[in-house]
Amino acid sequence: MARLTVRQIDRADKEWLQNEAARQQLSMEELVRRLIHVKRQQSMEKSSPSDIVRRHFGPQGGIDLGERRRFGFDMPTFPEADAP
Repeated sequence: MARLTVRQIDRADKEWLQNEAARQQLSMEELVRRLIHVKRQQSMEKSSPSDIVRRHFGPQGGIDLGERRRFGFDMPTFPEADAP
């Protein structure tokens, strides 16, 4: 097993860690192991563009953009050329 020592940790962070470990009935070491594991799992998950849109707009498919027009302008019309 690897060993890790954290020096100069903020007092408030250490107190939170102690309280959180006690609340979950874990040792501080076990709580840190679990926190690292969860964070590693989250960082390994790849988000596809559709996952990101779903997270922001919900599972219903986003927003209604209305009717699509071609390039935002109407096609020009040309008068018939007079044949000689």
